[in-house]
Amino acid sequence: MVIVVNTKEAKMSGGDFEPHRAYQEYPVGQMKKRAADFLEEMKRRRSVRRFSNRPVPVEIIQNCIRAAATAPSGANNQPWTFIVVSDQEVKKRIHQAAEAVEREFYASEATKEWVDALDHLGTDQFKPFLLTAPCLIVIFAQRHGYDGDGQKKKHYYVQQSVGIATGMLITALHHAGLASLTYTPAKMAFLNKILSRPSNEKPFMILVTGYPADDVQVPVLQKKSLQEVAVFL
Repeated sequence: MVIVVNTKEAKMSGGDFEPHRAYQEYPVGQMKKRAADFLEEMKRRRSVRRFSNRPVPVEIIQNCIRAAATAPSGANNQPWTFIVVSDQEVKKRIHQAAEAVEREFYASEATKEWVDALDHLGTDQFKPFLLTAPCLIVIFAQRHGYDGDGQKKKHYYVQQSVGIATGMLITALHHAGLASLTYTPAKMAFLNKILSRPSNEKPFMILVTGYPADDVQVPVLQKKSLQEVAVFL
């Protein structure tokens, strides 16, 4: 059975529909070129662990976050908060707390299998990039929100929504000409305290961003082929 809905009359709960005037279609040849060009641009994206301390104009970060915030989300709740940290004293506090967590993790919780799996990436308990990089974007996932009367409002598909927005932010930063690094300490509750975030917000990730150091090196990696990651039926 096929159900046909007249979108001119259909209404979402609490909102109306409108024509999608922003959509732009391209000739197929141009679509193929745009897709291929974007692939080549994204193949240049690499995570780096050594950053220049050169400052980044705040307008660039603002527009990248604006782009990330256009991401789809469950019930359009947009359950994310982006905290941009460029103040050196705040970065020092984050660095100290993060390395304390890492020392504890490596000393008592990290398995040999886990350490060996990450060894080829050059990662360890020391996180100097938290101090060097000009900008830390701390991303929080809102477990729930509040309505206009201060009543608790349920959020849906929070992890998926914030994950999509974070991926778009990484892409936007790369497109703007910046490097980034995704960093998730073993325990992140210290971020709520340092950044004065409410209890309904859970730390999701620290996205480190800025210009790469002049002499930065990246590990040699092999990405899976299309045949290994996709199935066309």
